[in-house]
Amino acid sequence: MNVPTSRRPALVLATCCASIVVVVMDISIVTVALPSLRRDLGASVSGLQWTVDAYTLVLAGFLVLAGSTADRFGRKRVFMTGLAVFGLGSLLCSVAPGIGWLIAARAVQAVGGTMLNPVALAIVATVYPEPAARARAIGVFGSMSGLALALGPILGGALVDGLGWRAVFWVNVPIVAMALAATAAFVPESRAPRARRFDPVGQVLVVVVLGGVVAAIIEARWLGWTSPVIVGLLVVAALGVLGLRRYEPRRADPLLELRLFRSVSFSAAILMAMFALCGFGAFLFVTTQYLQDVRGMTALAAGLCLLPVGVLVLVLSPRTGRVVGTRGPRLPLVVAGVALGSGGAASVWLEATTPLVVVLAVYLLFGVFLGTVNPPITNTAISGMPRSMAGVAGSLASAGRQTGTTLGVALAGTIAGSGAGGAVGVWWLVAALGAGVLVLAVLSTGRRALLTAHRAAALFEEVERVPVSPRPPRG
Repeated sequence: MNVPTSRRPALVLATCCASIVVVVMDISIVTVALPSLRRDLGASVSGLQWTVDAYTLVLAGFLVLAGSTADRFGRKRVFMTGLAVFGLGSLLCSVAPGIGWLIAARAVQAVGGTMLNPVALAIVATVYPEPAARARAIGVFGSMSGLALALGPILGGALVDGLGWRAVFWVNVPIVAMALAATAAFVPESRAPRARRFDPVGQVLVVVVLGGVVAAIIEARWLGWTSPVIVGLLVVAALGVLGLRRYEPRRADPLLELRLFRSVSFSAAILMAMFALCGFGAFLFVTTQYLQDVRGMTALAAGLCLLPVGVLVLVLSPRTGRVVGTRGPRLPLVVAGVALGSGGAASVWLEATTPLVVVLAVYLLFGVFLGTVNPPITNTAISGMPRSMAGVAGSLASAGRQTGTTLGVALAGTIAGSGAGGAVGVWWLVAALGAGVLVLAVLSTGRRALLTAHRAAALFEEVERVPVSPRPPRG
């Protein structure tokens, strides 16, 4: 077994956290620039949706492939490749002459991002072999995701008002350059004990399912739900799901390791990640436009209105990690579900004339939600999994988040643009997603759920004992 060692694990953790900050922040930092993109590039509502979703869709579709590729060829090698591609994509975004070019460049950016999030989590998990230290490190890493989502609009608002929307992309370049240097100096190379085979059929099916669903939701506003195109997209997505359920269990090394989902805790963690980030993605997409278009704020002022969210994430995430370590994930997840549901329900009543202090008070609920939801989800998804599955489990957790964000933006744009009261429909959706997180939190942390987690982990013990298969040459 190839167990990496590092004399400076804290520097490795900091480097991995820097990578997740830029990748995740590029989801939320763009939302505050959407009104400027609409004016400067003449983008439609669907164009704005695709600007966000081209990025999150590629992330969701290829994260699992990136994690298993890193397990086979080396996590450090794939991580550095991802940083380089992400930096190139950021440059292309900053010089895009039109909305179509920007959407394509966002996809390039996301290709690099797929090689960062799950791989970084696997690196963190392997350089902290001691369980308690590993849990603390994963808690810090998981909290960075929420913090980046919350702080993105604030930084984006400052950049848009001061330098223009293109600055939200080129600001990534120096950060990527520093991360590349730190990775080369401090991150040890590591691989899974057993190399997994590639699964091109499974990868195509995953992209078909996600792409079909998201495209149908975004374009249904213009074409109608009964349009042959929309119906065809949904049928293709459904066939893709059936193909995955039939094909993947027959493979020795499937792209989607469906045996992981025999654990109620793991399955619930993925669903909660989808629900949570779907709610927050919808919140960001609607809120930044509400603050600028309805209330007439500047991009910076709109970003600063989300400062309470970022502050609460910064304060609550470390404490949540400690609570998870001492009392388990149930309490933080219950708090997160209640806060998200309450925030969605309270937002129904926000209007152009609502006092700003009331608006900020509602946003505090979303800060509580984001500060308490990520550490328990991340820890639940990867805890108890053998090291050979670290990349795959981490990839599925990240894919759940990105899928949720993608669906949140797609649904928010479609519902909000459906006519009068559209925004109210978005907020009731967010409230329902909060209720879903609450129910799953209770169901996934009971004794029966824990027993299924132990049984699922036992399924991979035989995999752990299989001799390491030949690896490609390093040079």
